Amino acid sequence: MVQHPAGSETPSTKRRPSTLAELRESGWQSRSVKSELRDNMVRALAAGDTLFPGIVGYDETVIPELVNALLAGHDVLFLGEKGQAKSRLMRSLVRFLDEGLPYLDVPPSFPGGVPAVHEDPFHPITRAGRAFVAGRDEREIPIAWWAREDRYAERLAPGTKFADVIGETDPAKLAAGVSMSAEDALHFGLIPRMHRGIFAMNELPDLDELVQVGLFNILEERDVQIRGYPVRFDLDVCVLFSANPSTYNRSGKVIPQLKDRIGSTVQTHYPRERATGMEITEREAGIDLAGEYPVLVPPFMREIVEQMSIVARRSKFVDHESGVSARFSIANYRVMVANARRRGIVLSERPAVPRISDLAHFHASGAGKLELDLMGSHQMSERQVLDSILAEAVGEVFAEYVSEHGLGEIAEVFGKGVKVEVGDMVPSRVYAELLKRVPPAWDKAFEVNASEDASVRASCVEFVLAGLWATDRVSRAERFGRVEYEL
Repeated sequence: MVQHPAGSETPSTKRRPSTLAELRESGWQSRSVKSELRDNMVRALAAGDTLFPGIVGYDETVIPELVNALLAGHDVLFLGEKGQAKSRLMRSLVRFLDEGLPYLDVPPSFPGGVPAVHEDPFHPITRAGRAFVAGRDEREIPIAWWAREDRYAERLAPGTKFADVIGETDPAKLAAGVSMSAEDALHFGLIPRMHRGIFAMNELPDLDELVQVGLFNILEERDVQIRGYPVRFDLDVCVLFSANPSTYNRSGKVIPQLKDRIGSTVQTHYPRERATGMEITEREAGIDLAGEYPVLVPPFMREIVEQMSIVARRSKFVDHESGVSARFSIANYRVMVANARRRGIVLSERPAVPRISDLAHFHASGAGKLELDLMGSHQMSERQVLDSILAEAVGEVFAEYVSEHGLGEIAEVFGKGVKVEVGDMVPSRVYAELLKRVPPAWDKAFEVNASEDASVRASCVEFVLAGLWATDRVSRAERFGRVEYEL
């Protein structure tokens, strides 16, 4: 459930005014949307509220910068690579709006037309809004309430046209004889319609230059210019943007005048600690590990999944400018758990415990989530790059869990021609028999986890075998979830 700042009024706590007269008597006062955001932010800070529930790893970096931007009354750019919660941060600002906002409820039958925006009852900005209140008894002017969740709109820049976000002349009205320079001739886009709300534009550098010019006018003058005809409004909107640094900083992608008018730039980042990334992954994956076919995920398997993203972000085979989204970890985690659960269902294992062989299916979940560096990959296929990332992640986590002592002895056993085949659909109970020819590997699994549970032991055995492979002590061949280890 979304938490709202302390002091924000809910519909159940007080009857809302339904006429302009009642609104005036209630003491409600007009204020800009940025003042509204600032006031509710101040209230939340003073109350010690959690400002951005569900946002992890930004407490000392991103959040202070964002709070400062709101307190300063700025339009904000969120600058960061994909999968760094930029869109979530923008959407989360809705919680700092009031529970409801009053606006003129002009009936469709009004001869002067219905305003295209949610008019401030005390300060209407459109001709239709002003005409509706002019000379009318305030007790007969109806008021409706705009819910906070509806006061946010966002748009993805690619393909966005001027008419979509700024507006366009209405051919039907022109045909009826309305002057092209008149307000009545215009059909407003998303930004004017979000008057008294928040508008967000994702991937700003991909926005057409003409639309950027329109945004510049809005940020600078708060007016709307359509086909060269300026229509001055006291437009009240908080504008947010998101962008990738590699494209935002590229010359010619964003007009300098627009950059200059954005009040604050908030730089996002990937998790600084593996544990933070794991927390994000497990929360966002949203998997119920209980139920009729429960799944128990060992700590080292959680860490390997997250380490794969860490390795990918520094890999010479992956385009660093594109980044590696948290969705890479989330998708891999979900597939790993799903395959373990499939085994549990088929083999009646409760709980099912994920193994390295369950990650043999991560090519399906990882495909398309990495952009290869065409220079660094040296014509490696995406599958080969993914395999190299898995090997490196397994090797690094393996080194943290297992001591070097005894690994040479295991490699010597494999050197005598021993082969061990494991797999995602091999019953856990048979692993003890499979490892009889390599007893040191069975014993080494105790270092990882001393549990006598067959499913846990099977997972630990595969971890040891994969660690030997990742550290170049043995080789392996994988096919459809079956993995064979040999020297």
